[in-house]
Amino acid sequence: MKKALIAMLLVLAIAFPMFAQGAVEEDNSPITLEFWTHEDAARAELEDKWIKEFQEIHPNVTVNVTRQSAEKLRELVQTAFASGEGPSFFNLPIENEYQYIEAGRVAPCDYKTLGFKDAADLLDHYQDGMIDAVVYDGDVYGLPLELTNWSIFINKNVFRAAGLDAETDYPKTWEDMVEVSSKIVLRDGDIITRRGFDFRYSYELTYFVPMVEQLGGELNEKEGCVNKDAWVKALTFMQNWGPQGLNLGNSSLTAARKLFNKNNGDIAMANTGLYQESRILTDNPDFYNSGEWMVVPYPVFEDAVKNVAGCYYGHFYMVNADKSEREQKMAWELIKYFLLTEGHAEEYLTNVGLIQPLKTLMNGETYQSMPYSDVFSGDFARSHIVYYGKGAAEIQSAIGSAVKSVMLQGTDPAAAYDALQKNVLEILAD
Repeated sequence: MKKALIAMLLVLAIAFPMFAQGAVEEDNSPITLEFWTHEDAARAELEDKWIKEFQEIHPNVTVNVTRQSAEKLRELVQTAFASGEGPSFFNLPIENEYQYIEAGRVAPCDYKTLGFKDAADLLDHYQDGMIDAVVYDGDVYGLPLELTNWSIFINKNVFRAAGLDAETDYPKTWEDMVEVSSKIVLRDGDIITRRGFDFRYSYELTYFVPMVEQLGGELNEKEGCVNKDAWVKALTFMQNWGPQGLNLGNSSLTAARKLFNKNNGDIAMANTGLYQESRILTDNPDFYNSGEWMVVPYPVFEDAVKNVAGCYYGHFYMVNADKSEREQKMAWELIKYFLLTEGHAEEYLTNVGLIQPLKTLMNGETYQSMPYSDVFSGDFARSHIVYYGKGAAEIQSAIGSAVKSVMLQGTDPAAAYDALQKNVLEILAD
């Protein structure tokens, strides 16, 4: 009897820790993930499919998705974090996200869950330097949903209607852009009815700061808008472009990229990303397959001192550091399923036109066979990530106000620069 009792106790002693360990590791109690992201119909279709698959693998997990316009999402995330709340994970442009890294509001990557040994191993899977913006004190704080740069899409039909050959007459410099657009533009009085090209107003960190850099200027956290002559020259160019000058375009008109896919003859060129290709295919497959569009590199000024293309920007998935360890881990599991499951990066690229800078993708056949991917790769090679440091969102707004003041109100570019620099330095000092 005594031997039997001892034997039973030994079995329980062995079984109990195994059971206890299993209870910790196999916590299948319900868990809800709140996922906030910007609207994109093609991406939503993919991710809704993958969320369904993920929930079939993890039946205890519920994923609630909140999709908003890019601007509304920035406001929503900011308000939520300010009140001590927020989603399980989210994505924003890096210039809006970086503040959450600095403030300790987002968690470093869970390398083990993501399938990496450590930060170095994770970084080694991506193109050199292209996700450095989310590296902070040796840790990586997000995985890229997309890294996007803009080149120039051209509608050959509109060039032809203006007596131009897109293959030979496309603009290589900003001075060319003025000349070509002047030949293409049509007006009804002062109202523009056909444009050659127009800018991505309100994204001045992406398109305008590189123009300043071409002329020898700079934007940095210590000195603000460096090299007044360069900034004034770039602002003068914008003034000449707008209704106070040659009247080739302005911020009140429908965005060029939104008109481009229609192929209705009212825009010849748009500054946009590789994602535009999938949108042309969806919106206007006849135009996509017509051979009547092409992509060319980002222009530089004739007297540029620096050959730099438009900045690239990134949306990164980040996890809320205020959530429980279990919720954070499950969020990283879903991010891994989105981004690192075999074939998903290729689907993001072919279905949505989003570039994830994985070495396997950008060196692979799917990316390299995309129309004009060589143009985007060339522009990536001569560009850098958008300014994402202190006050990035406020500084972008300040630059946008300066651009609009010279274009729409006739403000002297030197005076506009002085007001801008004062504003930027105040933002940086705050």
